[in-house]
Order: sequence, then structure tokens, then C-alpha cells
Amino acid sequence: MFKPKGVIPALVTPLDKNGNLMEGALKRVIDYTIAGGVHGLFVLGSSGEIYGLTPEQKRRVVEVTVEHTAGRVPIYCGASEITTQDCIQTAQMVQDIGGVSALSVLTPYFMSPTQSELIEHFTAIANSTNLPVILYGNEARTQVKIDVKTCEELSKVDNIIGIKDSSGDMTKMAEYLRVTDRETFSVLAGRDTLIYAGLCHGGSGAIASTGNIAPKLVSDIYNAFVAGDHQKSLELQFKLAPLRLAVDKATFPVVLKEGLRMVGIDAGYALGPAAEMSPESRRVLEGVLKDLELYQSI
Repeated sequence: MFKPKGVIPALVTPLDKNGNLMEGALKRVIDYTIAGGVHGLFVLGSSGEIYGLTPEQKRRVVEVTVEHTAGRVPIYCGASEITTQDCIQTAQMVQDIGGVSALSVLTPYFMSPTQSELIEHFTAIANSTNLPVILYGNEARTQVKIDVKTCEELSKVDNIIGIKDSSGDMTKMAEYLRVTDRETFSVLAGRDTLIYAGLCHGGSGAIASTGNIAPKLVSDIYNAFVAGDHQKSLELQFKLAPLRLAVDKATFPVVLKEGLRMVGIDAGYALGPAAEMSPESRRVLEGVLKDLELYQSI
């Protein structure tokens, strides 16, 4: 069974002002992140605005990513809709295209299922596909938690192979690691400030939105750790922190697209009602990227 590991950027979906997919820009983001040494690519996540794309756009994002990546790194793909049947539909679309290593499925949003309903939801999606499935908890955005007991039970489903934890709760991430089997189940940090901490507890890596902008820095946190240089890994984690904190300076995912623009890639605009960054927030981001020696004007 596929084993997720390393740093996997949750890619933005480049869109023009009218919300049309910018395929050339998506290819540039793919090349930029792979050149930075990332260990996989994740499309159609929350950073990729899956919630606002048409079915045709979702399909095209997957097709372009599979074709352009051409096997250079594994591809992960979101199947994160609100209802079980819509998640299954997206999962089957991804499976039909081929070339994707694993699906990531976020908890439902807008509705608030119980833990037993969550177990049924994730199990039904896993049973609908041959692809490995990674659970995704992001309670700050969805208001739905994946309890430790729920994760433990779901980890026993054959093709549920891991969880991305964006709770920011290190105790919870450590508990996910404690109650699941390290051989068959991977825990990935979803909070970019906790990549090193997750690795120290036995985590497999991270799905990191800042990997769009600073792929080498984020990847090297993992690379240094795996090479046994924990001090360097921690120093790089501290170096990354200001960039991750800057991501909260505007409506998500505006900062990721603005950051890409500042490092030389025009990734277009976020879907409304997300608007442009304020001049003050833009100055903060610009300062962070200059400190990281990544800033360039285009």
C-alpha cells in the first residue's frame, strides 16, 4: 500500500479575474515546487479552492497536474465535498483519470455530523474507490473534529492510510500517532508551524500550504530531520514560522497567491468574496519574503 511521506504542498489553483483556470500558471507552480525539492503535490485541497471550482475545472486540474508532473513526484488529490455522494463522485472522477497516488477527504463542512456519522462517511468513500484515502481534519475551518477514537477506528479500514491534522493541537496529533499503527497509517502535519514537532513524535511529514511559496525551505525541514540533523530541522522550522503566520493576514487563500506573485509566479486571483490583501498586510508578507531571500518583482 502507498505510504505518504515528506513535504507535500497543497497547491493553489491559479484562476483569472473571471474564475477561469490558468493552466500555464498551474504548470509553473508545479515546476517551481518540484524544483524546490517537494516530495509530492496535493491538488484540489482547501488551498486549491475545491469548494468553488466547477466539476469540469476539478477534472482539468487533475488532468493537467498528472500530465505535467509526469511521474516526477506522487500526486495527492482532494475529494472534499459536503455530502458523501459528492465525495464519492469526485473520488471516482480522480480514479478514472489515473496517475494519482492517494485521495484526501476533509470532514464535511456546513453540516456537523456526529463521530459515528463521520465513520460511516469516510468508510463509504474508502469503499467506493481503489485509491488510498487520507483523512483530513481542519476543525478551525469546518467546525467538525475527528476524535482520536474515530481516527483509531478508521485506521483499521484497509485503504484508509493516514490523516492530515490541521487542528494545531499537538496533543491531538501525538494521540493520533499513539493509537494508530506506524507501519500502515501515516500522520501528516497540516499546520506548517508543527512540521518538526510532528516528525519528532513519529509523523511522516506534512501537507503544507507554505510549500507553494517556499518549497525548498519547507522540504528541507523534513530532509534535515530524516538525515539526523534535528538541530537544523528545528532552525528551519523557526525560519518558516513568520511566513506561515503571514498567511493569516488576509482571507484564505489570498496570501498564497500574493506570495507566489512575489516570488515570480502569477497565480491569479482567489474566488470572491476573498479580496486582495491590504497594503499593510502586503508589506508584512513582502518583508518576510525578503528576509527569506525569495522576493522578486514581476
